[in-house]
Amino acid sequence: MSAAAPVVLRELRAGRSAPFGPGAVRSAIDKQRVGAGVVDVNGLHGDEQADTRHHGGEQKALHHYAAEHYALWRAWLPAQAARFVPGAFGENLVTIGMTEDRVCVGDVYRLGGTTLQVSQGRQPCWKLSRRFGVPDMARRVQDSGLTGWYYRVLEPGALAAGDRFVLRERPHPDWTLARLQGVLYHDCLNREALAAIAALAALSDGWRALASQRLDSGVVEDWSRRLATPA
Repeated sequence: MSAAAPVVLRELRAGRSAPFGPGAVRSAIDKQRVGAGVVDVNGLHGDEQADTRHHGGEQKALHHYAAEHYALWRAWLPAQAARFVPGAFGENLVTIGMTEDRVCVGDVYRLGGTTLQVSQGRQPCWKLSRRFGVPDMARRVQDSGLTGWYYRVLEPGALAAGDRFVLRERPHPDWTLARLQGVLYHDCLNREALAAIAALAALSDGWRALASQRLDSGVVEDWSRRLATPA
């Protein structure tokens, strides 16, 4: 990815909170295409988050997922192939040409009338398992590294399908999202890498704190509540 080769926003999506499976659980993962919209520091106007503890907010204002990943999921899980279409992961931004191995922590992009900064990757949760009808889908997404990522909004404004992503700054060129997630989910107690992650100024506070906690404790946090679908 370079400033000379911008990527086009193929789809902009927003969703409302609605019942999600059995019980009283709600989710806004079902996001529909909108032609244009306005974003502020909390995200896209008209887009909701049912679980505001774990989704949304200034560090996770917009979610981006690479459309080219869907072909991989259809090949890996052919029985669910019809479900793997843009928007299925609850993303706001859909593109081809930006993936976790090409996007870095802290990248600053101009998109339409907005300026966005990559803040962290997505931490998959059990709602993806329910969404796709695959009991271990959240774990599969985490293990694959095809998680998507979040932005903070540095400059609010309008954006629309067809706008181009133009890279303006890359403060941490050595830290692609793929490398970051490789440490957090696979090489989990690599102390040198964790120290470097904790020092990444553009990374979200929560993920920097996560790296610091592992350094202090020497223990990987329990992922079961996030990944396992409730009974």
